[in-house]
Amino acid sequence: QVQLVESGGGLVQAGDSLRLSCTASGRIFSSYYLGWFRQAPGKEREFVATISWNFGGTVYADSVKGRFTISKDNAKNTVYLQMNNLKREDTAVYYCAVTLSEIVTRTPSLYNYWGHGTQVTVSS
Repeated sequence: QVQLVESGGGLVQAGDSLRLSCTASGRIFSSYYLGWFRQAPGKEREFVATISWNFGGTVYADSVKGRFTISKDNAKNTVYLQMNNLKREDTAVYYCAVTLSEIVTRTPSLYNYWGHGTQVTVSS
């Protein structure tokens, strides 16, 4: 069992930055991938980024590549999402999730554990 708690969301202006944190507890195995997803009102949950807990390899959605950076601190069991140059279309509830798959995936249904989410609102 894995528990995930997100923090760091808020209301910012376009062009600003935010850093989200996701702290995991429970049984964290090195083969896991931890991902960030987001869901805007009326839209499906979409992939943002994911990172290998063991090797640190990362994958990003095209919409955030070059603006967002996912990173981890194994000692703190925490994954971060640094979001720079935020745009209005980044407004959403952001969730972190863990997949037990050892193969990197962008598919939400393949992630086994989810946090409750943190709201990010970007105003123009």
